[in-house]
Amino acid sequence: MNHALHPKREEPSAEIGKSMICVICKLGETQPDVATVTLERDSMTLVIKNVPALICGNCGEQYLDEQTSARLPATAKEAATAGVLISVRSFVAA
Repeated sequence: MNHALHPKREEPSAEIGKSMICVICKLGETQPDVATVTLERDSMTLVIKNVPALICGNCGEQYLDEQTSARLPATAKEAATAGVLISVRSFVAA
């Protein structure tokens, strides 16, 4: 299931480890878990597994904190620069 990823919002808190009411469905409560993020750039596809996220128990919407959201494009840029076409990686915390 592919869901959009939303960086942390100031209202309510989306810090990993803290629950919030989902801003998409407005029914579910998020819980800390891990997500799989797929990034595409030109002909490159990068799959990053085990990304820390808050995930809505009702609709499955995934929320990443700002630090995690900022790291993913940098990882994609590094892969594209290295000439990667398809890669599956595990998220490494800073």
